[in-house]
Amino acid sequence: MTEQTLGQLAEKSWSRFDDHDSVFYEGVWHRSHALAERARRMCGGFAAAGIRPGDRVAVMMANSPEVPLIYQALWAAGAVVTPVVFLVGVDELRHILTDSGASAIVTSPELAETVRAAAPELPIFVDTAELEQAQERGPVGRDAGDLAALMYTGGTTGKAKGVMLSHGGLWRVAKDAYDMSHQEGKNRALVPVPLSHAYGLIISVASMHATEPQQAVLMRWFEPKAFLKLAAEQRVQYGTVVPSMLQLLLAEPLEAHPLPDLAYLTCGAAPLGRETLAEFERRMPGVQILEGYGLTETSAVTTFNPPGRRKIGSVGLPLPGYSITIRDGSGEAMEMGDVGEICVSGESLMLGYWGEHEPDPDGTALVGGELRTGDIGCVDDDGYLHIVDRKKDLIIRGGFNVFPRDVEDALNQHPDVVMSGVVGRPDRRVGEEVVAFVQLRPGGTATGEDLIEWARDRVGRVKYPREVRFVDSVPVTSVLKLDRKLLRTWLD
Repeated sequence: MTEQTLGQLAEKSWSRFDDHDSVFYEGVWHRSHALAERARRMCGGFAAAGIRPGDRVAVMMANSPEVPLIYQALWAAGAVVTPVVFLVGVDELRHILTDSGASAIVTSPELAETVRAAAPELPIFVDTAELEQAQERGPVGRDAGDLAALMYTGGTTGKAKGVMLSHGGLWRVAKDAYDMSHQEGKNRALVPVPLSHAYGLIISVASMHATEPQQAVLMRWFEPKAFLKLAAEQRVQYGTVVPSMLQLLLAEPLEAHPLPDLAYLTCGAAPLGRETLAEFERRMPGVQILEGYGLTETSAVTTFNPPGRRKIGSVGLPLPGYSITIRDGSGEAMEMGDVGEICVSGESLMLGYWGEHEPDPDGTALVGGELRTGDIGCVDDDGYLHIVDRKKDLIIRGGFNVFPRDVEDALNQHPDVVMSGVVGRPDRRVGEEVVAFVQLRPGGTATGEDLIEWARDRVGRVKYPREVRFVDSVPVTSVLKLDRKLLRTWLD
């Protein structure tokens, strides 16, 4: 058994520190040694149920203390964790279970009906009580190159694809991310991000590399008022968020919720507008936003802004195991500062996509050992990466490139706007027209004409939206990314 396997990593992490309060969830602290015993029993339960090394086992649950234990138990049993966001419907779940060839699925009672409708013949573990009746069992032998997780993309560019991540890749990225972000003495985190997403998964693995006892205040799902209440009551020192969470928090009376213990929030999964960052830090003095960037295909993290070396407007420096090249449309490497496609190389990239899938010329692809991300950006003279937008989201209006993020950042600066989403509508005259969907704050009085003029003053006469549509809420995906795919369906 090599050192870089996740079952072995979990086993070592459990014995590294004395017993301590480890996870706070819905009013209860869970102790570290009791959690370790439960995970070992779950491992024994999976083995007794016939789960063997290499078997894919789906896990479809909302956040709870059991989710990371299930992951650890499956890795110890040699199985492949296949996380599924609990909000998916029957058809998407059926696709994931069929495509992955899952041997079983672990779920919670409120989701059992959906699971049975999607896969009536598949063995189902409804909660972990039965698994935990087994004898404790330690990790089986696995290799760093073996498959550890099969994570399905959100399907924003078509059918969800399984991304194959190895033990070694997740082990290394999690350690590098922990080493790059950890601040001594800051060990109590608020975790509202879904543990079924790559971001949440890598947080779980990173905690197993901890050099001091960690405490996680876990939210079942994100809700801004509950986030602020928990952060204050539990005196959390840092947290994990995505941009849409910050935008929703900005709609709250932040000044009424002083959080003197909160030092920083790590932010990833989607681009963060500079104005959103500035407003949040202005209204929450003492809290610093540390942006990072990654894809499921890079084991969740590629770059990060280290504490003390943050560059606002960037998503940080590459992790030690990764290098970034910016390429033009013909695949040639570009100069520092030039804008092009972000390409990543390193030993922690995905092993590939599971099964057979049609290639997407504008999507993410592994080419000659290098990941073509489909994201557009540049690297500055100091080595920091800056994200411009997603290649597939680019709007070409009258021959000019319009990046939706530029328009959204401008609209989101308006005091009446909570959040916006911009997409291109086919237009015979100019090719594509810029359309903005906007959610106003309660009591906001801005009109469509007001916002069009506001954006024109900030992004110029080519990029500004010609049409503004007001919505009760701008849609986000199950992992809280702006759902442009759904917005495009609203254009008709």
